[in-house]
Amino acid sequence: MPPTDMIRIDAHHHVWRLRPGAPGRTGPSPRAHDWLNGPDLAPIRRDFALDDLAPAAAVAEIDRTVLVQVVPDVEETADFLSLAAEEGKGLVAGVVGWADLTDPGIGDALAALRAGPGGDLLVGVRHLVQGEPDPRWLTRPDVQRGLRAVAEAGLAYDLLTLVHQLPAAIETVRALPGATFVLDHLSKPPIAAGDREPWASHIRELAAEPNVTCKLSGMVTEADRAGWTVADLRPYADVVLDAFGPSRVMFGSDWPVCLLAASYEEVVAAAEGLTAGLTAAERDEVFGGTAARVYRLPGERL
Repeated sequence: MPPTDMIRIDAHHHVWRLRPGAPGRTGPSPRAHDWLNGPDLAPIRRDFALDDLAPAAAVAEIDRTVLVQVVPDVEETADFLSLAAEEGKGLVAGVVGWADLTDPGIGDALAALRAGPGGDLLVGVRHLVQGEPDPRWLTRPDVQRGLRAVAEAGLAYDLLTLVHQLPAAIETVRALPGATFVLDHLSKPPIAAGDREPWASHIRELAAEPNVTCKLSGMVTEADRAGWTVADLRPYADVVLDAFGPSRVMFGSDWPVCLLAASYEEVVAAAEGLTAGLTAAERDEVFGGTAARVYRLPGERL
């Protein structure tokens, strides 16, 4: 990809610490991560800190990142904000945290996070909707009340959904036109199986709503993890780029989860290959402009 003066942003990555780590590592406080107990997740069942990401990001010419919540714990969000603040003008430009959408006091909870260390770096909220057994969880009145509070706080909301939950996501986005939504991981289409419907139709319907954008992220782990190719990913990336347009698509690595299928550099290279047919200005949107605008990333950090 030709050089660009645009700040390059990875709009989606994580860090976690499972046990007390070495002093001086830029990682979060230790906490339980039960989701990592599955046998297929053994390769990433270890600590990951910003110190681990920074060298790979530098090689891939990524300048700034958005750190995204992992567990449904408001203390993790406060921890991430403090971690980002301690960096100064470092790698992390913003944090997508967690708050209980069903809590009538969510507005106060968000205000408390913003009043704490690094609170100005809170740019969004996310809940693990993919784990909710009710496919229409997003349409619940208490959930939508919480989403309104997120919007009133000037924050984006990351949609972490599976394909069968997209109809509820579409209904929710339409019901809250004043809110800003970001779809994570293309809603995890079945890339390994090669199926595109009903996912593609849902994506086009969702993209018709102007208050939602999409992350070009999480694809390699939905493909054949041992033998994926850029050609396997292309039909899904093409649907998203066509439906949303480059100015409403942002690159995300999903590191370190991506390591189950590819290195950080390989994920960045795949995204560059998938967007090679765009103009230079359009690629700048995918690799920075969209994330900076949608998440309202603090300008002094860019």
